Amino acid sequence: MPETLEALVLAAPGGPLVVPRSCARRVHFSLIVPTFNESDNILAFLSALREVLDPALGEDYEIVVVDDDSPDGTGELAARTALTYPQLRVVRRRGERGLARAVIRGWQVANGDILGTINADFQHPPAVLAEMLAQMGRADIVVASRFAEGGGLGDWAMHRRINSRVAHQFGRIILPQAFRRTSDPLSGCYIFRRQAIAGIELHPLGFKTLMEILVRGDFRQVREVSYEMRARQRGASKLRMRHWFDYFYHLLRLRRAAMFQRLRAR
Repeated sequence: MPETLEALVLAAPGGPLVVPRSCARRVHFSLIVPTFNESDNILAFLSALREVLDPALGEDYEIVVVDDDSPDGTGELAARTALTYPQLRVVRRRGERGLARAVIRGWQVANGDILGTINADFQHPPAVLAEMLAQMGRADIVVASRFAEGGGLGDWAMHRRINSRVAHQFGRIILPQAFRRTSDPLSGCYIFRRQAIAGIELHPLGFKTLMEILVRGDFRQVREVSYEMRARQRGASKLRMRHWFDYFYHLLRLRRAAMFQRLRAR
């Protein structure tokens, strides 16, 4: 990466996964975009985000791309965009894996009073963020849901629909503390108030962060915005069989954590 671009790229923080209570430069909203080998999507995706967020927030927001040192040059493309996009920051993560952990590393460097995340593959339409931000005046967290009224799985293949249904059924049985609070606790697109998780050490596993923060954080008002999810158009899916094992193990860990929280509250 050329030196001028390299200077724009921050190193991801290390240590415990704790979101700080305060930040150096406050903005209204910080959106984390975790990436690995998304060179086919990243430029168009960042442009689509800007088209939504500029009219809604002016300059009072930031996008933080957390790239896992993608060999396809995703990080470099994002850094080039940052040269002409002041609201964009790029973080490089090395020596650590897991999408959920990447999202939290982004929150750790973020400056927003409201934090959020969205994937860079267009499966979550960037336009949904405008309605989500509008709902934040009455909520601690707003979830983009495939299963709320008006939402759907769009052109997903049948095997993915079945996998999603199975994952939700197991989640409702094992972790009702999260699955009763929203119709889509496996969503990868949501926004929330920083203070709901600030100072709490998080222990995510695999792809999913929403279940983690719903159990460990302090969320009183949960609202949803429906959307229709789309199949990935470009690039390869990152889902692997090991993520299923991570998912079930994480459900069990969070169930145990929720039980301990109830005992402490008595």
